[in-house]
Amino acid sequence: MSVLSAQDIRVIKDRRTILDVPSVEVKRGEVLAVIGPNGAGKTTLLSVLALLEHPTHGTVSYRGQPVTKRDLLSVRRQMAVVFQEALLLEGTVLDNVMLGMQLRGKRDDVQEVASRWIERFGISSVAGQARHTLSGGEAQRASLARAFALEPEILFMDEPFAAVDIISRQSLIAQFQDAQHAAETTTVLVTHDFNEVASLATRVLVLDQGIIQAEGTPSQIAAHDKWGILAHGGRANGMGEQTARK
Repeated sequence: MSVLSAQDIRVIKDRRTILDVPSVEVKRGEVLAVIGPNGAGKTTLLSVLALLEHPTHGTVSYRGQPVTKRDLLSVRRQMAVVFQEALLLEGTVLDNVMLGMQLRGKRDDVQEVASRWIERFGISSVAGQARHTLSGGEAQRASLARAFALEPEILFMDEPFAAVDIISRQSLIAQFQDAQHAAETTTVLVTHDFNEVASLATRVLVLDQGIIQAEGTPSQIAAHDKWGILAHGGRANGMGEQTARK
């Protein structure tokens, strides 16, 4: 069942078509990975689906109903976004994880919920530390804990592991996977790393030059004559050439 969908999406900037997607669905409970080269339009697609950017043309629907200006805020409250940079605010780790819930009006058990997610992501020892004292891995764990504490129906993640060192990355991916399974959170993951796709995704969209070029399971994409090269860290012929997408 589709929890989120988009139809006839076009994003045009400076008279250039950045994104041209006739249709895309996000199915309940899945981890949908969007993969492609730098400049393929991955972040733009995520921003449109997460209702952070309004497309030039097209409609985003939530639970089968088009999202209008009137219900934009209420639908956004069903979502959370994690970016490549942790984007923590001033204060401690605990303050940051509680903040999202407080901004959304939750008042009961905020500290208890935050502490539970801080523990799940293995950062209880730094819960009282300020943002600027954290390592990159600790900061991103705090960002993920904050997102999951909101209990979002859909979690959007834009290159969330890219800025973390390789050793921390493996454990962070495993922690995210456990959390996602436990919460059964529908997830859209933007990445250029097929190792992340193979570990986490149930379905994959290959995006290049703003167009969905292929769709399938990770194993189907890996076995594809043209797109399987992504699984080995390369590019398919012509992929990403002369593109101005962001």
